[in-house]
Amino acid sequence: MSELKPKDHAEAVALFRSEIIGALTRRELDRGELREELSRLAQRRYRAPGAKTTRRYAVSTLERWLYRYKKGGLDALRPEPRSDRGRARELTAEQRELLLDIRREHRAASVPLILRTLVAEGRLKNGAVSAATVRRLYTEHGLDRIASRDGDGPKTRLSWQAEHPGALWHGDVCHGPGLKVGKETRPLRIHALLDDASRYVVALEALHQEREIDMLRLTVRALRRHGCPDALYLDNGSTYRGDTLRVACGRLGITLMHARPYDPQARGKMERFWRTLREQCLRFISQDATLHDVNVRLWSWLGQHYHAAPHAGLMGRCPSAAWEPAEKRIIDPIDDQRLRDAMTVRERRRVRRDTTITIEGLEFELDQGFLAGQLITAAWCPLDEPLAPWAELHGKHFSLHPVDRIANARRHRPPRRPDTSQTPRPTGFDPNRPLLEKAVGRDPARRGES
Repeated sequence: MSELKPKDHAEAVALFRSEIIGALTRRELDRGELREELSRLAQRRYRAPGAKTTRRYAVSTLERWLYRYKKGGLDALRPEPRSDRGRARELTAEQRELLLDIRREHRAASVPLILRTLVAEGRLKNGAVSAATVRRLYTEHGLDRIASRDGDGPKTRLSWQAEHPGALWHGDVCHGPGLKVGKETRPLRIHALLDDASRYVVALEALHQEREIDMLRLTVRALRRHGCPDALYLDNGSTYRGDTLRVACGRLGITLMHARPYDPQARGKMERFWRTLREQCLRFISQDATLHDVNVRLWSWLGQHYHAAPHAGLMGRCPSAAWEPAEKRIIDPIDDQRLRDAMTVRERRRVRRDTTITIEGLEFELDQGFLAGQLITAAWCPLDEPLAPWAELHGKHFSLHPVDRIANARRHRPPRRPDTSQTPRPTGFDPNRPLLEKAVGRDPARRGES
């Protein structure tokens, strides 16, 4: 059973006062006897709530408490707040407004910094007001640093959760300790997708880099296994701002959302998961570990502990139990062809005279020489390893392959046109003949009728 305590300092003081005069309230005493009992109580020393030393109370004070208690009960013994509370009596009205305006304009400025600056500028006398007084002034007006830090913004922050598992996935990257690879230290970047309603991690992988293509591949693996979520809620970094991710989510019917910049509290579930991961797993990984070792440890910790451990945000349920309804629901199947269609990138490119184009920093060439100089559509799927692009023109597809300049130096030059070896039949085409016929008064259209 929880311990019952006074709700505030005023109630604690009222209880303290009632305990001193409580016995007198239940006795019938005449005025002489009451005076004698009050004098006896006045000789004792008492420690008030929150006080460091003991003190005595005058007979008149004890008598006033007694009559107040008889008239109004415990509430009548509550100390009355000062009428000038929060007004900082040491300050003038102009100085109070100045201090309040400074805090409203500069939320992060500390009280010592504000006072030191105002004293240096001559706007306050040294020692005119204490830092504690200014802090009380700010607290009374809701401008203390805790309120400024946690309540900043035009709207109230609320605790929220997705309606059901699979409705919303969080995506983010955690920066882990560097790993030694040979003589150099390479960064460790952990990519993850977390279901909002169940806290279930649908995908997790450690890599050395933080690129859009890495998050795309992680997302594709999660989609193949668990189907499409209703929405993706991602960080505002460049990793999640690419057109490929935006277009792919649109084609798959997934709503793509980004958190407000410099507001990690808006994505508290993901940040809390990273904190748990660091405390229970990452801090115990050696710098000499390989990327494979890190992934094995992460997946083991995820499957054997995190998914099976009770979660406070789930009222004691574990993430795997909360995720089970999502696994049993009818999900939209995602086949490889649908994923490839959703991820396919298309860009307009002009083929160089040597029938080459550049895609993702790599050079590719066409075997069709007649496409040299043509404006074509280059298409490729970023998920392919290695990259396997193709060209599209007038509804036809043409294969592309990497340029091999050494092999091309010994290669027979293919004809620019595929039908150059075929001998054309005579057509009698002569642009000057109609002009000559017209010049001598003949009708060029009637030629050959005679």
